Amino acid sequence: MAPVRRHLRVSGRVQGVFFRSAVQEQALAAGVSGWIRNLPDGGVEAVLEGERVAVEQVVAFCRRGPPYARVDHVDIREEEFRGDLKGFAVRY
Repeated sequence: MAPVRRHLRVSGRVQGVFFRSAVQEQALAAGVSGWIRNLPDGGVEAVLEGERVAVEQVVAFCRRGPPYARVDHVDIREEEFRGDLKGFAVRY
C-alpha cells in the first residue's frame, strides 16, 4: 500500500492541554513521520506521513485529542507523499 501525506489544522481548545506532545506520542507509536505546531489563532497545524492505516489512526486521535482538549474542527488536506520527513517533531 502506498504511503500518504495529510496536512491538518485543528481548532478548539488545543493549546496548553498537551495536544502537541500527545499527537507526537501517537505518531511515533504508529510509525508516522511529520511535525506539529501551535498557530497564532489558537489552533494547531500538523503534517503526517506514513502508511495509510497508521496516518488515519493519528488523524482519528487528532479528532478527539488528549483528555483536557476540546476539538471543535479538523480540516484535513490530502497532499502528495514526499517522503522527506523523518521522525516526528514538535515545532516551536
